[in-house]
Amino acid sequence: MDDTKLAAIVEAVVRELKAAGVVQPASSSAPQPDSVSQASAPSSVVPVKPRSSTFNSDLNIDLPDPTTPEARLKPYVDHPKDAAGVRALMASTSARIGVGRAGPRSKTNALLLFQGDHAVTQDALYRDVDQKLLDEFNLFTVQTKVTGGKQEFLLRPDLGRLLNDEAKRIINEKCQKNVNIQLVIGDGLSAAAIEANLRQMFPVIKQGTQAAGLTFGTPFFVKYARVGILNDIGELIKPDVVILLIGERPGLGRAESMSAYMGYKPKYGDTDADRDVVCNIFENGGTNPLEAGAFVVQIAQKMRKNQASGVKLKLA
Repeated sequence: MDDTKLAAIVEAVVRELKAAGVVQPASSSAPQPDSVSQASAPSSVVPVKPRSSTFNSDLNIDLPDPTTPEARLKPYVDHPKDAAGVRALMASTSARIGVGRAGPRSKTNALLLFQGDHAVTQDALYRDVDQKLLDEFNLFTVQTKVTGGKQEFLLRPDLGRLLNDEAKRIINEKCQKNVNIQLVIGDGLSAAAIEANLRQMFPVIKQGTQAAGLTFGTPFFVKYARVGILNDIGELIKPDVVILLIGERPGLGRAESMSAYMGYKPKYGDTDADRDVVCNIFENGGTNPLEAGAFVVQIAQKMRKNQASGVKLKLA
């Protein structure tokens, strides 16, 4: 295709855009680019505004924050038959209902809320528990057999159930043996859950254990921990009951939920059937961490009395 035909096509397209009001006519005084010859240039040129090299400090984003409680409970269904019913239904559950649609797709508000809540989940999964919190409770840190960071931890749950050799050595040196209650904290799948609940729950468990006349072992923190780490700990220091506070798998926008897994004299080969758990521990909607701490101590006493946990405790 020669330059004449190409120029004719460009001119025809520009003429249609002008007719549709998409493109404004160029000013006769607008300078022409030096690189385009008069022979090949179309008679009408779309004006191009040069990009500014400076940041526009007056930028205004007119979209409201979709993560506020008001925005979460606002229905986006177009012309609902029962508007009050939609609001009541949305207030009764955390499920994503009443979000409406834009054609076959989600509306912008619903999409932004989903992306924001997903970011909360990713943050909980990939960051570490604040060292200041561990220092606050004098918790020393040991690690499982995970060596490849968070990515390996997520892909290899089997490695998160086993202490590495250095961890076994440190625990043997620092922990009392054959105590009644051994408290362990593990990051699990949510660092945010430990940070949100440990300050409330730790003192309740410790004081409740001591008030019951039971011995309280040396607590510590396990990095890259899975629930099965109970078995290794039980074999090492032989406590009556091991309590593991661990971050639960986060949901969209819910990262502070923690669980307390417990086992009576855990040992190699034990499974979830040999354990008890108090789950969904968090404030404002879950099991309150203060109440959960007291409940955990009661279960530990019941375990020692019946010398069993899990299914065996239920049958005792």
